[in-house]
Amino acid sequence: MHDAVLTLNWRIFYDEFFKEWMNIMTKCKQGTLKKINKSLLVLSAALMWLCGAAGAQAGGYNEVQYQIGKLDNPFAGTETTTHIITFQHASQWAFGSNFFFIDMIDDENDDGFNDTDYYGEWYSNFSLSKIMGADLSYGALKDVGLLAGLNVAGDANIRKYLPGVRLSWDVPGFAFLNTDFTAYLDDSKISEQDSYMIDVNWAYPFEVANQKFSVVGHAEYIGGRDYDDASRGKKKGHILAQPQIRWDIGNALFHAPDKLYIGTEYQYWRNKLGTGDEENVAQGLVVWRL
Repeated sequence: MHDAVLTLNWRIFYDEFFKEWMNIMTKCKQGTLKKINKSLLVLSAALMWLCGAAGAQAGGYNEVQYQIGKLDNPFAGTETTTHIITFQHASQWAFGSNFFFIDMIDDENDDGFNDTDYYGEWYSNFSLSKIMGADLSYGALKDVGLLAGLNVAGDANIRKYLPGVRLSWDVPGFAFLNTDFTAYLDDSKISEQDSYMIDVNWAYPFEVANQKFSVVGHAEYIGGRDYDDASRGKKKGHILAQPQIRWDIGNALFHAPDKLYIGTEYQYWRNKLGTGDEENVAQGLVVWRL
């Protein structure tokens, strides 16, 4: 019964949260941000309550990240100091796992790019070993899952669906290590052809001189594709890697492990957003785990 209720809650969130979030961000773009701060706070509180309940019951986590760095505008050939606030959630449930994040992005250049913008991704993994009640491990392969993903971007009016397969690996030292193979199905305002994605994601905790560190992140390749309107040309395939190196400063200073981290996220993006731009940047990082 609990699993059914939890699944229903996620379905309601999936349907309603993105609708409300997109409505709020549209108002932000219209210059009425001050008038909707209350709505934004209420929505954020509801999100944290829902995810907090699911995370606490299923061994997951919720965290808020702040990043700052000079990111490229590949369409203007400029780089600008950019602030990113991310809400990220992960949890386990009876038949798999859920993961999503939402970025709030704002740079210091009012040019129509990364100006109070948002970007979000959602992935639900359905573990075949849990569903079948059987051990599917073989060598280093721990599990196989069916993956359902959604990517949404604000200014660009992008929506992508990512059905696919996840291979979960049992590698000493890693908290998790996955390889995902998905389709990259377009449902955007400016339509383009479908493509595919290959993604490797991981978490590797370690200690040095009684200090707790971790390397977490992902690296992806998304294949090139043409716009349906041939006059717009082609989007190049891209490589995006975003490893984070975190130091558990909460443990070091306050004897409160797994609560507060500082570090850096290195971003390498070849053919950023399908252009010919190549980005290499280190960003300052603060993480508060709720």
